Amino acid sequence: MTTEDNNRPHPSPGDTSADNEDISAGITELHTVLLDTESIGNFVQELAVQAARLVSGSLSCGITVRRGSQNTTVACSAPQATEINDLQYRLEEGPILTALKEAREARIDDMTAVTPWPQFAAAAAERGVGSCLSLPLIAQDETVGALTLYAMTAGAFGEDETRRAEKFAEPAAGALALGLRLVTYADLIDQLRASLASRAVIDQAVGVIMGQERCTQDKAFGALRTASQNRNVKLRDIAREVVTNASGEQPQPPPFEQA
Repeated sequence: MTTEDNNRPHPSPGDTSADNEDISAGITELHTVLLDTESIGNFVQELAVQAARLVSGSLSCGITVRRGSQNTTVACSAPQATEINDLQYRLEEGPILTALKEAREARIDDMTAVTPWPQFAAAAAERGVGSCLSLPLIAQDETVGALTLYAMTAGAFGEDETRRAEKFAEPAAGALALGLRLVTYADLIDQLRASLASRAVIDQAVGVIMGQERCTQDKAFGALRTASQNRNVKLRDIAREVVTNASGEQPQPPPFEQA
């Protein structure tokens, strides 16, 4: 976040036009970060910082991502948010889990009052948290995570703060879903590259054996596979050994890995 961000005035309560302008600027900045970043971690960290700043400068924010049945805090604007997020996972109760499970807003306006999550509220109050608001991050009808805001005072999430949080959460959910998808695609590409690299080494080893033994490609590959099974060593490692012994050098990766 830049110095200009820190100096940007917060919208006054009820100022809808200022809300829209500030939220729009924040989302545009997030998209720029997503396009420019080399790490999804950098993006979600900026997501947490932007959410806290745009709703109210005195808040902290935690971003939870759900993968299957596992919930993980992937970014926080302040260490306190990490601690309070983890507290909910450990106690298996709290606004985050409700927001994720029921795909709806969940909040505590006063940690010392009666809430649906008494253990969490008491523990959060002991750590200085007065109120919190958790919003599901929904993209294409799928809840991909939750955005949770924490305040040191009770009653911090009035109508204006809630409206700003909701306006931010909707486009932020789409950006987060896209970021997670890019990570998935990147993982897939890495797996494919590793597979192609292994295939290239195996093909080199088959060529070496064909030249040494004057045999067919099938017989050369069969010899590699038998050696792998007998020694309980992966086929690509046997192939790498064959090529190294024949050339005196480690096998070279395909050109795309050198780019």
